[in-house]
Amino acid sequence: MTRWIWSLIPGMSLSLGDASALNNFKQPLPNVIFVMADDIGYGDLGCYGATRIKTPAIDEVAKQGVRFNQAYAPAATSSPSRYALLTGTYAWREGVSILPANAHLSIDENAYTLPKMFKDAGYTTGLVGKWHLGLGSKGNEVDFNAPIEHGPLSIGFDYAYYFPATNDRVPCIYIENNQVVNLRADQPIRISYSQNISEDPTGKEHPELLIMNELTGYHNGTIINGVSRIGYMSGGEDARWDDEKMAEHLLARTIDFIEKNRDNPFFLYYAPHNAHEPRIPSKRFRGKSEAGIYGDVIEEFDDCIDQLVKALKDKGLYENTILIITSDNGPMVKEGYDDGALENLNGHDPYNQLRGAKYSLYEGGTRVPFICSWPARVKKGFTQEQPFTYLDMLATFARMLEIHLSSKNRKDSRDASELFFHETAGPYKEYILTQNNNGEIAIRYGDWKFIPAHENKQDELYNLKHDRSELHDMRTACPGIVKKMEGILDKYVIEIE
Repeated sequence: MTRWIWSLIPGMSLSLGDASALNNFKQPLPNVIFVMADDIGYGDLGCYGATRIKTPAIDEVAKQGVRFNQAYAPAATSSPSRYALLTGTYAWREGVSILPANAHLSIDENAYTLPKMFKDAGYTTGLVGKWHLGLGSKGNEVDFNAPIEHGPLSIGFDYAYYFPATNDRVPCIYIENNQVVNLRADQPIRISYSQNISEDPTGKEHPELLIMNELTGYHNGTIINGVSRIGYMSGGEDARWDDEKMAEHLLARTIDFIEKNRDNPFFLYYAPHNAHEPRIPSKRFRGKSEAGIYGDVIEEFDDCIDQLVKALKDKGLYENTILIITSDNGPMVKEGYDDGALENLNGHDPYNQLRGAKYSLYEGGTRVPFICSWPARVKKGFTQEQPFTYLDMLATFARMLEIHLSSKNRKDSRDASELFFHETAGPYKEYILTQNNNGEIAIRYGDWKFIPAHENKQDELYNLKHDRSELHDMRTACPGIVKKMEGILDKYVIEIE
């Protein structure tokens, strides 16, 4: 049965015509696709100023829709940001930081989540791509050779095709719903992050077998496809992914999900691996960009968006699909591997002059691209300058789609829907919080950014309107602002306790 939206968000008549027509407005519920890229920075896309990397498909989506200039990931690392998106809750509440593949499921199965909200509204829900939020129950390490009972399906997804953690970690496998894909009984999977349980060569012992050297002493475990990974893996030889075909493989599953669910509203969380290390683009994209291997994997990601948009248009779904494109955190050009990325940027600036990078509380760690397209509702594209964090998508989607959301289920999430439809919308909340991997917090309040003392560092205060690169600490010059920010933090701490 088709469900309908009968009214518009207040004030949307400027986008859609005469207000007298609102009472007669009738439209099926839109499909929703949330694209979560991996480690793509604020300056990595053409619509955010990149010239050495070409992203025409994403740029066109931005041109037609809404491009946010001051959007924030909830955290400067992967698992916390993804946790916040799917739960509407700050990840530091549960101590969620970067998770290994054998971590237990970090999301309470009884918690209200984004996919559960969509299911309640009549949507089919799907995940394709990176998971990185743990599997199995607390106190019981997941067995990849048996059905996986505690994972994406437990928190509201009807369908899931995913890899467990990151593409630099073992196990290098895909899981469909609750079974490892292509797993054979005579190739049982074992993994460890503490000791070598495999007879396969490791990067530490056989660096001559590597296609790229590891840098940290942390990425020197089992070699798979010529790359030494974090941790050790034995078995699952037929189940292991092909890095060169990873983008193409996940995209095919994404399009397959769309095809199978085209007749009813669906929510799809599409989480590609680009541009996370190890960077191994397909042969079609290797050497294609003007920014080396780093640019190659981003141009590959753009091609995935191009094919996704074409599939939606071919199926007549594009006009009434909310398509969001963003990243889980800021970039880190050179982290675990020596792939030549930093040396071959050729003048490209992934941070767009922002200070800091992935892991950091500075802007470069958490300010990310954020683009939203909904052609049936947003008829003319614009740039949104108001600060925003996608922690708030739970409440925002609820308001957009007229889904009732109780204060208990809303949790930390707040409605930012006006920002998606009105260029001149005002602030939707008093302040925005971001965190690093340790759960330490920075506060954005108006034009001011306050970083409380941490890691043997003093408080820091910046005016982002005049100093978005955070080069001039105003802490001593503006003690009144510091006091106000400390008051906000104190109030916030009291509220959460």
